[in-house]
Amino acid sequence: MNSFRLLKTFTVLFVLGTSVLAQSQPTPAKRAGAHVEISEVTSAPIYRARILFRVGAALDPAGQEGLASLTAAMLAKGGSKKQSYEEIVTRLYPMSASFESQVDKEMTLFTAASHLETLKDYWVLITEMLTQPGFREDDFKRLKEDAINYLKVSLSNGNDEELGKEHLYNIIYRGHPYGHHNQGTVRSLEKITLADVNAFYRRYYTAANLTVAASVPRGLPVDFSPSVVSLADALPKSEMIPALRIPQPQLRQGIEIDILQRETRSTGISIGFPISVKRGDPDYPALLVASYYFGQHRSSNSHLYQQLREARGLNYGDYSYIEYFPRGMFLFQPEPNLARQQQIFQIWIRPVQPEHGHFALRAALFEWDKLVKNGLSKEDFEATKMFLTKFAGILTQTTDANLGYQLDSRYYGTPSFVDYIGETMKKLSLAQVNAAIKRHIGSKMPRIVVVTKDAEGLQKSIIANSPSPITYNSTKPVEILVEDKLIERYPIIVDSSRVRILPAAQAFE
Repeated sequence: MNSFRLLKTFTVLFVLGTSVLAQSQPTPAKRAGAHVEISEVTSAPIYRARILFRVGAALDPAGQEGLASLTAAMLAKGGSKKQSYEEIVTRLYPMSASFESQVDKEMTLFTAASHLETLKDYWVLITEMLTQPGFREDDFKRLKEDAINYLKVSLSNGNDEELGKEHLYNIIYRGHPYGHHNQGTVRSLEKITLADVNAFYRRYYTAANLTVAASVPRGLPVDFSPSVVSLADALPKSEMIPALRIPQPQLRQGIEIDILQRETRSTGISIGFPISVKRGDPDYPALLVASYYFGQHRSSNSHLYQQLREARGLNYGDYSYIEYFPRGMFLFQPEPNLARQQQIFQIWIRPVQPEHGHFALRAALFEWDKLVKNGLSKEDFEATKMFLTKFAGILTQTTDANLGYQLDSRYYGTPSFVDYIGETMKKLSLAQVNAAIKRHIGSKMPRIVVVTKDAEGLQKSIIANSPSPITYNSTKPVEILVEDKLIERYPIIVDSSRVRILPAAQAFE
């Protein structure tokens, strides 16, 4: 992938916002061996930067899953050689400034924000954190314990939604570079040492792996750009790392179901399988239209929402995705800088009353089957295409989001997101969408994860293909009741050995 090649130059991309990116070309300049692209500056007095390293969980060594995430945590929340993390927090507080990290499979992101008045001191501070990390043993123990507790408690026993979705990725990518949670596993984290973190940092946190996108306030000191370049100059020097190439996962044909058992009042369902389409590929716009029509995140207009929530009152959330979308319960829109070479098509159903879990699973598969067989109507196609053309601008409307989408566009080798969506929607036809659905979404190897309390009861019901009738507290239209009769007996053909029960607490061991 051209946009993912490791460059010999350090790249800083200064941007203002959608209007500037769409209308202005950056002016190249070179300082201290760095390639700097600068556009117009923003009138807002806040400096924002997204500092991106092309390294992530996919580069975790075997047996050290979680090393990339722990390394990033040590940089963002572990202090520098000159100052402890407590001292840094004390200095950041009166600045009203922030510095956070995010780790995914192929990207590690640090987000920086500071008022213009405190920008010089702030940049010195975070430069020290990134280029002269403290790597203190007490910080390492604290952050490792935080990561382990997140996997053991927050994820496995406190968040059904993320639990099911993340376990789905783990079983789809088992034995693959993507085959573990970004935070790692409990067992691997327990074995990682501070020396491992230091070695990982020295290998991957280099100028060749770095890109910065920044929104620069008017009135920026003239000597600030060299300070930015000094970030690259102060990073460890190392040889070029070959570009990462991620293979397609190899899965057996047929359905596989993992039922995660935990004490929970609801049932959550995640269904997914790999797709060979990513942003920038010819079929991406078509699948994007299909996914938004079928189950746009938090949209009451999507087909799944209308059929499962509005018509039947099963639950509150019925969505579908063609790109990784973590933390969905906290977000209304996807976040940028989670770009990947491999993606999955995913259906998410939650929360459902346990007695309706089997019916809800069947209903989701039933609607997916109809989508593959029938595709979109002309009316649905035109409405979704028009919506996406406008929605692209909403996704990038904030300065920070716009910076992130620009970095993603560089990764995928596409124009700016708004231009990319706008231009591809103009050229897209209904026939292309429906053909892409049949090519990519008609999978014969779906993987299903169900989080529920009565795992054994659900397992027996699925294996036996027992009818799963549903009753309502209110009158339903005849057409819904007729369709329910089809859904309650919709066959889920799966071998009994491929319907497994796993205690939720063991999911990320």
